[in-house]
Amino acid sequence: MAESAGSVMLARSAMNRAATEGQRPAGRPVRGARRISAALAGLAASTRHELLTFDDPVASAGCAIPGPFLELAGACMRAAAERADEVRRIVPRHALHTLESGLRLPGRARLADAIPFKLIVVDRTVAAVPLDLELLYNGLLLIRDPVVVQALVRAHHACWAAAEELTYVPSPAPPPLELAPQSRLVLDALLSGLTDEAAAARLGMSARTYSRRVGELMAALGTTSRLRPGAEAARRGWV
Repeated sequence: MAESAGSVMLARSAMNRAATEGQRPAGRPVRGARRISAALAGLAASTRHELLTFDDPVASAGCAIPGPFLELAGACMRAAAERADEVRRIVPRHALHTLESGLRLPGRARLADAIPFKLIVVDRTVAAVPLDLELLYNGLLLIRDPVVVQALVRAHHACWAAAEELTYVPSPAPPPLELAPQSRLVLDALLSGLTDEAAAARLGMSARTYSRRVGELMAALGTTSRLRPGAEAARRGWV
């Protein structure tokens, strides 16, 4: 943990030194949703070998961030992860539930008690850090200075070594839905092509009750058309 904290301090120090007046700037600030989206798309398109991230998938919860931006940012990260040969993602422990619910990228992920800031490093040549260290939507710093990028890579590697490996365990498949005996009788009558009156008489119920049971059956099958129950029932193995 001490090494991890030291590497983070080194990365921040490198950014500060590179940004000092008279030296090469640490990076190019990017502001505005459209330009930030273009920068993220560019990072995704340029990814070839390695993608390193500090990521907090729940950081934007409760923030006024447009849905289209979140969708595009997520799509960019998925595209980058699919392109990369190696993906290493570090997330804070409080975000574990989002990973378990399927919001995850290809590659490996590890859990840390906290992340120092959000970070994207592509192929150890370019990095992106939020200007406020929290949300990319508020602006990002696109960094190409090799000294700063290397410091960020070292910080990520140190945190990775101290983090806990996350192994995805697939959730067990839900048991198949069973058709209640009464509903099966209604399904059989519906598939036989009988009129509602004839079907109700066969089942010994009123036409109104039969109609209600048909509605319940169609709702269970997820259809509003009487022409679909047969196909849906067959797909579920009910006939």
